[in-house]
Amino acid sequence: MTTLIQYASLNPTPWKNGGGCTTEILASPPGATLDDFDFRISLATIAQSGPFSIFPGVDRTLSLVDGGSVVLDVGNERKVALSDREPVVAFPGEVPVSVTVDGSPTVDFNVMTRRDRCSHQVERRVFRDYSELERRSALTILFLADGDTLTVHSERERMSMVRYDAVVLDREQHWVLEAPQATVYIVDIIPEEEKGMLQ
Repeated sequence: MTTLIQYASLNPTPWKNGGGCTTEILASPPGATLDDFDFRISLATIAQSGPFSIFPGVDRTLSLVDGGSVVLDVGNERKVALSDREPVVAFPGEVPVSVTVDGSPTVDFNVMTRRDRCSHQVERRVFRDYSELERRSALTILFLADGDTLTVHSERERMSMVRYDAVVLDREQHWVLEAPQATVYIVDIIPEEEKGMLQ
């Protein structure tokens, strides 16, 4: 069922390691904890430098939504600067990652999938006026990362979003996004048995 998730109705919780806070947007199965989710989509605030939580067997994609740049040290093997120019990074959850905050706190969009149950793809899309979306998986989540308002509609449904709202799309195939300007993240969740279908 197509569902609008209003950010204003959500509540932040502490990080798994206690080093920050996160606001869960959607998780499966319903009621899953940080230890037993199949997938989890959230918005996190990073206010200070320090280590990320460890999630064995989980694949992660982190995307900068707001604030200054941060530098991720991924497994002491590579450093990635998240900024407006390169706002997205993917890494395995079991690899130690530490973050260095340069200046103001950041807001980050986080997608996690448990590797033996499902996988995910994340697309960042910036547009003005309108954009068309053809769904590519059984479950698609649309997140409004930047922009005051966004209208999402198909032939039979229409929804209005404000910044940080999300919509779960699992019925209509074709959607139109309308906004004066917007940055959205389109997340496809692919069950283990369907891997390879998007290749």
